[in-house]
Amino acid sequence: MSTAAVTRSRPPAPRLDAESRGRLLSGTHHDPHAVLGAHPVPGGVAFTVLRPYAQAAKLVVGERVTNLHDEGDGFFSGVLPIASIPEYALRVTYDGRDIDLQDPYRFTPALGELDLHLIGEGRHEELWKALGAHPMTHQGVAGTRFTVWAPNARGVRVCGEFCGWDGSAYPMRSLGSTGVWELFVPGVDEGDLYKFDIARPDGTHTVRADPMARRTEVPPATASVVTRSAHVWADAAWMARRADRPVCQAPFSVYEVHLPSWRIGLSYRQLAEQLTDYVADAGFTHVEFLPVAEHPFGGSWGYQATGFYAPTARMGTPDDFKFLVDALHQAGIGVIVDWVAAHFPKDDWALAAFDGEPLYEPRDPRRAEHPDWGTLTFDFGRREVRNFLVANASYWCEEFHVDGLRVDAVASMLYLDYSREEGQWTPNEHGGRENLDAVSFLQEMNATVYRRCPGVITIAEESTAWDGVTRATHHAGPGGFGGLGFGLKWNMGWMHDSLEYIQHEPVHRQYHHNELTFAMVYAYSENYLLPISHDEVVHGKGALVSKMPGDWWQQRANHRAYLAYMWAHPGKQLLFMGQEFAQGAEWSQEHGLDWGLLEASCPARSDHIGVRRLVCDLNHQYRAAPALWEQDTVPAGFAWVEADAAQDNVVAFLRYAADGTPLLAVSNFSPVVRRDYPLGVPGTVGAWRETLNTDAAHYGGGDVRNPDPLRPAPDATGAFPARLHVTLPPLATLWLRPA
Repeated sequence: MSTAAVTRSRPPAPRLDAESRGRLLSGTHHDPHAVLGAHPVPGGVAFTVLRPYAQAAKLVVGERVTNLHDEGDGFFSGVLPIASIPEYALRVTYDGRDIDLQDPYRFTPALGELDLHLIGEGRHEELWKALGAHPMTHQGVAGTRFTVWAPNARGVRVCGEFCGWDGSAYPMRSLGSTGVWELFVPGVDEGDLYKFDIARPDGTHTVRADPMARRTEVPPATASVVTRSAHVWADAAWMARRADRPVCQAPFSVYEVHLPSWRIGLSYRQLAEQLTDYVADAGFTHVEFLPVAEHPFGGSWGYQATGFYAPTARMGTPDDFKFLVDALHQAGIGVIVDWVAAHFPKDDWALAAFDGEPLYEPRDPRRAEHPDWGTLTFDFGRREVRNFLVANASYWCEEFHVDGLRVDAVASMLYLDYSREEGQWTPNEHGGRENLDAVSFLQEMNATVYRRCPGVITIAEESTAWDGVTRATHHAGPGGFGGLGFGLKWNMGWMHDSLEYIQHEPVHRQYHHNELTFAMVYAYSENYLLPISHDEVVHGKGALVSKMPGDWWQQRANHRAYLAYMWAHPGKQLLFMGQEFAQGAEWSQEHGLDWGLLEASCPARSDHIGVRRLVCDLNHQYRAAPALWEQDTVPAGFAWVEADAAQDNVVAFLRYAADGTPLLAVSNFSPVVRRDYPLGVPGTVGAWRETLNTDAAHYGGGDVRNPDPLRPAPDATGAFPARLHVTLPPLATLWLRPA
């Protein structure tokens, strides 16, 4: 303890009125700074301190230490005969021990007027910098600024490890009509746990995690964590060039990953080494992570988030996640994250009825309830909620350098009657079923992300025929709506139809041939991505290879032929982890991938290695062939060669690069060899060479090949002036390019 003299203050400050005392003790005071701290009074400056459980409190001003009067209930007060408010500290006695503290109530607000103005208007595009917990130095003192939006609260207190989870000493102040509450707490820093103790309108209390927390405890623990970033990015070259070419005119081949189960037990930093090496070797241009935002239940795979601004702590810190993204970028691999703005869970420590009233969710329970998942939808019509989500989209792109957002369950957002029966929904103002607020929100989100983050792509998982998902927001369609503004849309129709076709026995495929060709009827209505995603290999659907008919050899042959057909088809590609080496078991997040299939001890190792080798070659040849990606979204990039050979189970088409260079893709989905199969081709190519054959021996096939260049005959065939005779291996896809 200091050797400075200890004095008593002059007569104590005027006693707290009963109302102020009661409101402070009950946590319902909207302006604790008006009562606590230092305030000029006749004859000096009055000091009032709230320190529950303290035995004594002293005021420290320079070398002078002054006892404060114990007013009961944890209040201490006194008056110093000085002309102005000084810098001061507190010396508080607990259990006979003195602790020196800074008084939170001597500080001015640490949030600026411009921030409050933008929050009030719902236009704060960097909301994560204004709300939440931010370590800083304020008025020369190190601590953390806490801010939270809770407009219906009667009072808010911050609590955490630093106060034994009792927030009595830390009531926050209301910053007016914005609904924001703020408190700067000296001494709180990186790694400290915290929550908000909210007094509901009915006076009861609820303790909540911070909606804007940028770091959380490892589930099932639910506290928010104060954090600051120390990561130094090394991906400047990637970031500088990622906007050089529009994604629709670039190679885009995506490996979809559930990070916790890719290799169970790996941290973000371990994944940075192992996943990066694996994806680079496989040749994918991008990875897509199932949602990494914090979520309480691992079995939701991240699709029911509670921490929208925090990467899940299961595998490390936010800086660890940045390290993973950085490593992938340095290896030339883009990063997409699944982003869930459709709904959130009802956990009573998270967003649901956050401040005692519906806040993030609509007030109308018919609109608030999400019938499919037992969750709550967001109130897309409320400007602060839209701001929370729009800023969140930018946050992942700006703070974590992610290159794309795949937006989950868009259809459930667009339709008021989605999964609802008659009487369970109300129409929009025009009497329609469209959720106009959600349409406006998606347009705002896309426009904001594309403006702020050049080179980023947004992708819609949208399963209906909504017009203009990938149309610009300022271009109205036939229905009068502007486009939603996404860059790509998952082609769910292609996925369902092609999987339905390939699951039939070859002898029956002739009756389902249109399921293989129908996608080209609407191929240019949107900018499409072809997804074989996690949804297709769970819940009893089986792995991709197990969907295939026939014995093990035929299953693998079908699997390989299907993948090469997919890679050649107009549209970008996405493949869920494990399907690149033909894992036979259905994916489970509990046990992860069957990596043992690739080990030397596995009798079928060569079979699985063969499929993985094919996927590597597909990706590397795809990257090197502009015909497969340069004109994905325009009819000039495609021409049918054979669309009607249903009895043969054969499809063939040409893909064209922007300079006219062709690639011929032929799939024989029957189990017989077809020799000298005639195909029409352009007369401008003198010879063709087989560059990829899924029946090659090193992929595990029978090695029926076209080893020599093939020269077309000048015989008109179909719409083409020349005819090429090709040997088609059984259950195989060929790619041929000009020799």
